[in-house]
Amino acid sequence: MSTPKRDKPWLMRTYSGHSSAKASNELYRTNLSKGQTGLSVAFDLPTQTGYDSDHPLARGEVGKVGVPIGNIGDMQALFDQIPLGQMNTSMTINATAAWLLALYVAVAERQGASPAQLQGTTQNDILKEYLSRGTYIFPPAPSVRLTTDIIAYTVKNIPKWNPTNICSYHLQEAGATPTQELAYALSTAIAVMDAVRDSGQIGADGFEQVVGRISFFVNAGIRFIEETCKLRAFGEMWDKLTQERYGAQSEEMRRFRYGVQVNSLGLTEAQPENNVQRIVLEMLGVSLSKRARARAIQLPAWNEALGLPRPWDQQWALRMQQVLAFETDLLEYGDIFDGSPVIAAKVKALVDGATAEMARVQEQGGMVQAIESGYVKRQLVTSHTERMRAIERGDLKIIGLNCYQETEQSPLTGGVDSGIMKVDPRAEREQIERLNAFRAQRNTAEVKAALATLAETARGGSNIMPASILCAHAGVTTGEWSQTLRDIFGEYRAPTGIDIPANDDARSARAVAIRTQVNQTGEEVGRPLRLLIGKPGLDGHSNGAEQIAVKGRDVGFEIVYEGIRLTPEQIAKAALEEGVHLIGLSVLSGSHIEMVDDVFNQLGKVGLKDVPVVIGGIIPESDAKLLKERGIAAVYTPKDIDMNGIMVDILNLIRKANELKPVAVV
Repeated sequence: MSTPKRDKPWLMRTYSGHSSAKASNELYRTNLSKGQTGLSVAFDLPTQTGYDSDHPLARGEVGKVGVPIGNIGDMQALFDQIPLGQMNTSMTINATAAWLLALYVAVAERQGASPAQLQGTTQNDILKEYLSRGTYIFPPAPSVRLTTDIIAYTVKNIPKWNPTNICSYHLQEAGATPTQELAYALSTAIAVMDAVRDSGQIGADGFEQVVGRISFFVNAGIRFIEETCKLRAFGEMWDKLTQERYGAQSEEMRRFRYGVQVNSLGLTEAQPENNVQRIVLEMLGVSLSKRARARAIQLPAWNEALGLPRPWDQQWALRMQQVLAFETDLLEYGDIFDGSPVIAAKVKALVDGATAEMARVQEQGGMVQAIESGYVKRQLVTSHTERMRAIERGDLKIIGLNCYQETEQSPLTGGVDSGIMKVDPRAEREQIERLNAFRAQRNTAEVKAALATLAETARGGSNIMPASILCAHAGVTTGEWSQTLRDIFGEYRAPTGIDIPANDDARSARAVAIRTQVNQTGEEVGRPLRLLIGKPGLDGHSNGAEQIAVKGRDVGFEIVYEGIRLTPEQIAKAALEEGVHLIGLSVLSGSHIEMVDDVFNQLGKVGLKDVPVVIGGIIPESDAKLLKERGIAAVYTPKDIDMNGIMVDILNLIRKANELKPVAVV
């Protein structure tokens, strides 16, 4: 009996980077030696938002959620002994994508590789940043211009590069249903490709190459049959869209090309060992259907909901992929879903729903206008609110979180490290020292000339990439590149999306009872109770803050929420001016200790040291204890799903601060 011919496996990656370029390089080379076939670079928040490591806004954030890259020296250290002419590298970077790609090209050139050899992807989907991760810098129009410039430049000069990853992944993390994920991702693709076409940088005869280099980065949740159908729907809709709207005739150019990281939103802090089976099942959604199979897969580690994964945890995630690809018979067969009426019906329902939602976006003028008006953000907040309320009610069951909560103590989270890796506090100081040393040895005149060329290019409308690569070679830093463009394009604050109608849960008996007590307490203290929800630092993941703001408003609190990336000074000033009764901080980047210290310092300066402060985020128990010792009144993590209970806690903290007895709300 002949052995069946096996398909080639997908690219296998782990999303990683931390502390420093040198430490991350060692991790990359270790992972490659274990059978990883591509790199996926995580950058820290200062790099993603265009700040040097010594900028005041970078305090506490350096090296926490990724690797800090401040200049070409850092980039050379990151890829030391890794030949870029042979590597396939994905870089999760958006607002500063042009800059990081310029650094990557410059390092490759110094290694002796030509840009034409380079293979990989820049995420470079800035529009979803206004809706989810929040690492945008500039207003939408100049941001789309930068995206357009990268696409035009790479199609001409780096033909094997994927210049943008349209990210439905982060839309799902922000609450999108599969229908919304399809609609908003494809609407984003339309906005981007229309902008490339209208820029005139690529002629009609070459536009098919643009279509062929557009890739997607998708999410796969636990409902793996529905996720399989979603990916088949993506393929159908993309094929039709690119043929009808952009005239792409080649089937190869119209192929839906995507990479995936399976869902992190559904990973739980409670009974985290259950995350292993969740990850494996979610991987099936993007691998079972050959016609809709991912081209690259990266899996989160089982302990991502607890903190930063260790190398061993990342190895475990890689081995999951390898077992599926090399031990099972998955790659020996054609598409096992072809001909299924159940699958066909579900795909049709998703296509019909997404098509209708795309029409609503187009009625507003397209995706950019729908973002600026706040329409898309409101839709996502509404969907995420409905999901969280379903978990809270128990209608959506999450094992270990709202059902089957009894558990044995896990040996995986024992030990001195509690099952996660912590970034050495010295990493930030050492990175700043390297940055200062780099600045001291460069040619200042060459740097000024390169920045002047960059500014002239930005004002004049020419493609930004050649000037950026010139800056990279000259020794310009990430902060200098970004500040030059900030001075020209300005900065932006996106709509928060919390101005949505109250749902049925706001009219439940418990919510009504809480609202009664909130109103009564307001009468006792002499004015309505007011909460300030603040996100200090550079972390832009705002789901938790938004849900607390929506729930607080629904139970009668007045809410002050100005969105992401606030300085501690801004939070203290707003607390003073708005006369708030309690401050809720949200920090998910691991910099909670530093942020709390800074906020308390600023509150003391404005005379508000007695205002109770609570915090939510991915906070290990040891850090939670330390925060309480420093004055934090309560710490909430993703396992705290009883939103009504949190509101009662907050109410009683306000009552305690005003010397009133606590109330019980059943």
